[in-house]
Amino acid sequence: MPNIMMYSTAVCPYCINAERFLLSKGVTEINKIRIDLQPEKRDEMMQRTGRRTVPQIYIGDRHIGGFDDLRALDLAGGLDPLLVK
Repeated sequence: MPNIMMYSTAVCPYCINAERFLLSKGVTEINKIRIDLQPEKRDEMMQRTGRRTVPQIYIGDRHIGGFDDLRALDLAGGLDPLLVK
């Protein structure tokens, strides 16, 4: 399974939903970068993604986006192949 990385905060409902959704897909480990605990990581996130909101999810080197992007990718049939690489 590829490395899953997610920029998140403790109170973000979309972050919580994304984590639950990934766990339901069989993901056992998510590398969470908490931008509320590490404010300098917010700048890093914005430079990498061009976005200001969390979550920002990466599967391997591929930027997926936020929770809505994750769900759209799954509905289009594109998520499962990424999770088995």
